[in-house]
Amino acid sequence: MVTASQTAEMNSEEVDDLPVRRIAPQDLWEALRKGRDDFYARPTHGIFLCVIYPLTALVSIRLGLGYGMLPLIFPLLVGFALVGPLAACGLYELSRRREGGQDYAWWHVFDVLRAPSRWALAALGIVMVGIFAAWLQTALLVYELFFGAALPESVAGFVQQLFGTREGWSLIALGCGLGFLFALVVFSISVVSLPMLLERRVSAGKAVAISVRAVLHNPRTMALWGLVVAGLLVLGSLPLFFGLAIAMPVLGHATWHLYRRVVV
Repeated sequence: MVTASQTAEMNSEEVDDLPVRRIAPQDLWEALRKGRDDFYARPTHGIFLCVIYPLTALVSIRLGLGYGMLPLIFPLLVGFALVGPLAACGLYELSRRREGGQDYAWWHVFDVLRAPSRWALAALGIVMVGIFAAWLQTALLVYELFFGAALPESVAGFVQQLFGTREGWSLIALGCGLGFLFALVVFSISVVSLPMLLERRVSAGKAVAISVRAVLHNPRTMALWGLVVAGLLVLGSLPLFFGLAIAMPVLGHATWHLYRRVVV
C-alpha cells in the first residue's frame, strides 16, 4: 500500500492514471467495521455534539416563535447527507493518521488545513455548500408550488397538510425525487474526491472525475453504500439529531477506508 508521504508527493499528472478497483458489498462492511474501530479508538462524538446542540436549539427556538421552519425540516435532514462528507474531512484525516501509525489525537482534525490539495478541497467545499443552498431554495419553491406562501399554523396542521391532501402527497413525491437527484450529485462528486484531496496533490476537477468514475465503475455497490449512509443518517436524526453524533463519525471514518479500497 502506498504510504501517506509517498502519495503527498504525487503530482496531478500521476493521479490521472490512478486505477479504480471494482468492489463488492463485503468491502462496504469491512469499511464500516474499520470506521467503527476508528471511532472507538478515538471517539469524536463531542465535536459533532458541538454542532448538533446549537442546531437543535435553533430549530426549537424558531418553532417556538412560529412554524416557518416546518417546511424545511425534511430538507434539512437531506442536507446532512449533502454537507456531511465535507464536515467529515477531519475524520478522514484521523483515519489516515491511524492507518499510518501516526498520532491521531482529536486535534489533528485541523490538519486538513495543511492537506496537499487544501485549496482544491476548499473549492470543492464551496461547490458543495452551494449545492446545499440550492437544495434548500428548491425545497421552498416546491412547497410554494403546492401550498403557496402561507405557512403552517401548527405541527398537526402541517402533518395533515402533507399526508391528508393530494397536494401533500405530490409534494412528498416531487421533493423526494429532487432530493435524490441532489444527493446523487453530491455523493458522486465527493465519495472518493474528498479523501483523495487530503493525501494527494490533485486538482478538484480531477479528483471529482475520479470519484465519478469510481461510482460508474461500481454502480450497484456504490448504490448500496448510498442506501447505508442514508439509512444511518435517518436513524441518527430521529432522536432530535443527537444520534448523528455517532452515525456521522462512524460513516466519516468508514468513508476513508472505502476510498482506500476503491482507489489504488
